[in-house]
Amino acid sequence: MILRHLVKASVIAGFLLLTSSAQSADLEKRQSELKAIQAQISKQQSSLQDTSKQREKLIALLKSDEKAIAKAAQQVNQTKTELASLNKQLDELNLQRVELDKRKQKQQKTLSKQLSSAYLAGNHDYSKMMLNQQNPATVERMLTYYQYLNNARMQAIADLKSTAQELNQVVSQQQQQQQKLNSTILSQQKYAKTLSAEQNQRQQTLTQLQRTLSSKGAELEQLQIEEASLKQIVQQAMRAAKNSPSMDGLAKLKGKLKWPTKGRTSKKFGSRRSGQINWKGTILSAPEGQDIQAIADGKVIYSDWLRGFGMVLVIDHGEGYMSLYGHAQALLREVGDAVSKGESIGLVGRSGGQTEPGLYFEIRHKGQAVNPARYCR
Repeated sequence: MILRHLVKASVIAGFLLLTSSAQSADLEKRQSELKAIQAQISKQQSSLQDTSKQREKLIALLKSDEKAIAKAAQQVNQTKTELASLNKQLDELNLQRVELDKRKQKQQKTLSKQLSSAYLAGNHDYSKMMLNQQNPATVERMLTYYQYLNNARMQAIADLKSTAQELNQVVSQQQQQQQKLNSTILSQQKYAKTLSAEQNQRQQTLTQLQRTLSSKGAELEQLQIEEASLKQIVQQAMRAAKNSPSMDGLAKLKGKLKWPTKGRTSKKFGSRRSGQINWKGTILSAPEGQDIQAIADGKVIYSDWLRGFGMVLVIDHGEGYMSLYGHAQALLREVGDAVSKGESIGLVGRSGGQTEPGLYFEIRHKGQAVNPARYCR
């Protein structure tokens, strides 16, 4: 009986020992798996941090690239304006030259006729008339006639001389303008080449940046950061607007304003952008380099690069109203500049990491985005 109990106890102890051993092995296995998962998580976190750092570096590089593009585009635009002005001046000089040539030919013919008349009347010179003791009245008339002819000849010679001087001056101006034109054309080609190189560099940066934003989560995170950046700029602009002179705002111009550039609406105000984020403005698809015009009179209170929106310009219109223009290739006005309705303030582009050219356009009232379609016809 006692022996049976001892055997039973021994079996139970052995079972418990085996069970404890199995549990210990299972625990060790789970701890090993946990360590592996923790190591993987740590690796993923490190990878995410590296990706985040790489993304920030690429965004900084994109900013540098797009600012360089803006500078080159400004220079191209400036030389384009200069070329148009020089060509206009050359056209005006050409017209002046044609008119002066006509006047010179006419004056030469007049002088030629006067000299011919003087030659034909040469047998009635003053000395012969005095020696022949002609009728004093006749002599007086002839002297008056000769004096008239002589004055006319002198005036014709003076006019011809003046016209010739004007003509020489115009020809000299033409040559100078042509030299300026040739120099400006060379500058235009140089700036265009620089612009092309900067655009290629920007495309490489953008391709690498897009790889770091391959997941929806990363893309949404970036959009949230961009919205926060824009909100900060709007608040900064509102503070700046308080110090600017009072203006009439846009309330009375509702439905009467022109859109800042000609183009097709590709993104509408209020439409879904990503997740819970909606568009606060409108995107107008338009050719790169096309003019962006101020929708109304105002004062520039922001003109710089902004994350996600590229080259951005903000105009204060008074009464809490402001308009915002983004994704520009170049900005043509600076902070503090007064602008007029319809004035060129920038060029359409694809800054802010855009792949297609267009203009991002917002209207805000007291910091809140409003539908631009209610104001622009």
